[in-house]
Amino acid sequence: MGRKRERGFPPDPEPLPVPVADNHTHLDAIGGVLPEDVPVPTVAEHLARAAAAGVDRVVQVGCDLPAIAWTDALLRDNAAVLGAVAIHPNEAVLHAGVREVGPDGLEPDPAAHHDVPLDDAIARVAAVAAANPRVRAIGETGMDLFRTGPQGEKAQREAFRAHVALAKELGLALQIHDRDAHAQVIDVLLADGAPERTVFHCYSGDEEMARLAAEHGWFLSFAGPVTYPRNDHLRAALRAVPLELVLVETDAPYLPPHPYRGRPNAPYVAAQTVRAMAEVLERPLDEVCRAVSGTSDRVYGAW
Repeated sequence: MGRKRERGFPPDPEPLPVPVADNHTHLDAIGGVLPEDVPVPTVAEHLARAAAAGVDRVVQVGCDLPAIAWTDALLRDNAAVLGAVAIHPNEAVLHAGVREVGPDGLEPDPAAHHDVPLDDAIARVAAVAAANPRVRAIGETGMDLFRTGPQGEKAQREAFRAHVALAKELGLALQIHDRDAHAQVIDVLLADGAPERTVFHCYSGDEEMARLAAEHGWFLSFAGPVTYPRNDHLRAALRAVPLELVLVETDAPYLPPHPYRGRPNAPYVAAQTVRAMAEVLERPLDEVCRAVSGTSDRVYGAW
């Protein structure tokens, strides 16, 4: 009889020697991916479990209108949490009224909040970011050509440019979502001028792109995929850039590290990813943690 596949959270890792920040997580979404028999942790429980593993700070990312409102409220009561807000590129397509099928083959599935026009949705991002001092980044924004066609690509580019301008106007960091759109994203950054602190969330490019990013001082944030056996290109990218440009994230509840792929992710699991990153870099774990921690403060400010 085959072994039953585990569906709950990964086990708690050994605590890190120096605490780090999970610079990209979606606490609002974790409950939505859990099996019915797995209890949904509270935010306080997530943060306590993360702190015990050596992940003592997080950046909560709200990238649709409901999540932006949730994030705005959360930040006012949690000292360990900073925030990022934006209209995700796939959300931008729906706000723009585009209903085309992309390369993923999925039919568009708009919700009630997509009735808000794209300009008005971005205006909501601007209002929240300007009013809440604990919002420290605009993101995730960018382009995702896996999920959209030519009409959607145009809407994504326009939304991305608006978010880039907003980050510069407010003096905030920029968190980029880049899926199958490396050339297009870089084109916008070079044409419009990237914000001073630009982060490629869940970096997915190769070594050549990593070197280009480093030349411009852009930060690369690595998530669980850097541990996947087939992703040699991500490990090469990690080795190719200065450690002071490297961040770690979970993108929870998505993309847990190997060997927990397919299970729900949470901020505490960043401890396993950063440990794997230290092994890839062949550098002491405490050195990598200290560098990642310092860079997180440099990008997002003090928690």
